[in-house]
Amino acid sequence: MTYLAKPKFHHPGLPKNELGYTHRDYEGSVSTLCAGCGHDSISAAIIEACFELSIEPHRVAKLSGIGCSSKTPTYFLGNSHGFNSVHGRMTSVLTGANLANRELIYLGVSGDGDSASIGLGQFAHALRRGVNMVYIVENNGVYGLTKGQFSATADRGSKSKRGVVNSENAIDLIAMALQLGATFVARSFSGDKTQLTPIIKAAIEHEGAAFIDVISPCVAFNNHAGSTKSFDYVREHNEAVNRLDFITGRAPITVDYAPGSVELVEQHDGTTLALRKLAAEYDVHDRNAAMSFLQHHASRGQVVTGLLYVEREAADLHKHLNTVEAPLNALAEKELCPGSAALDRINASLR
Repeated sequence: MTYLAKPKFHHPGLPKNELGYTHRDYEGSVSTLCAGCGHDSISAAIIEACFELSIEPHRVAKLSGIGCSSKTPTYFLGNSHGFNSVHGRMTSVLTGANLANRELIYLGVSGDGDSASIGLGQFAHALRRGVNMVYIVENNGVYGLTKGQFSATADRGSKSKRGVVNSENAIDLIAMALQLGATFVARSFSGDKTQLTPIIKAAIEHEGAAFIDVISPCVAFNNHAGSTKSFDYVREHNEAVNRLDFITGRAPITVDYAPGSVELVEQHDGTTLALRKLAAEYDVHDRNAAMSFLQHHASRGQVVTGLLYVEREAADLHKHLNTVEAPLNALAEKELCPGSAALDRINASLR
């Protein structure tokens, strides 16, 4: 059985958001993943983020590929739009859907195999094009569905459950996202919902390519001594760059911050993200510094978490292409078929 339906009964005393929805309205089917899987914690953080932002579920389009991670959209936002694509092709479907209808909130959920192996080219082009989306990779370093082989994000020198040592260099998706031009880049840990939930909320509010790499230990095949993506290892080596909270940006807020105080990261759409500065020298608006910071701590065996980079004035693919605001299915024949004169002008411009 691939899914278990949840009872529709809602306790009348459940907390409600501004829309009158409860957490149950943002849930999906009962998870069939292994008990204790970090992916379920990520699903819970997505549910919490959408509940707190009072998002109407039908405004969300969730897309995935193949893998344990790509099963998880079944377990949250059961009343939203959904599409489960083939292995490594989630971003192509998401890009096409986004171009057809910019009014939806696009949430892409993938895994380290789905994005860092067969879908690496798809991952790269979606970020460099600036597709307006929240792209979450549930990163456990193994192929869980095929019994625990190393994925492309497994660290060199790490051991598998069977004792095999990985001899290949790891792909760091965060470093790639920064280099490719993603305008919102963050990393978190599935076991730290306090940090992950506000990051997801901020990514949803960000207009542009938002990428979140979530270390999510596989309890069946990658949660043992020797693994660098186990619960114990990440907790012991977690280097958090900031403490995060989310503030709804209905009124402009400014602050003169000092080390140890709050920095307000201004979003171009008027929302703000409050960061508790733990490292005085760290600047979330400096892409080059973020890449250097990431590499410096990676060389020391530390996992950097938190909001690593955000662009003040981000632009998405629609702005680059100057597309129409109306969804394509709302356009009439006159707009879709402007006539031979318009076609002649287009053809002339390509000569």
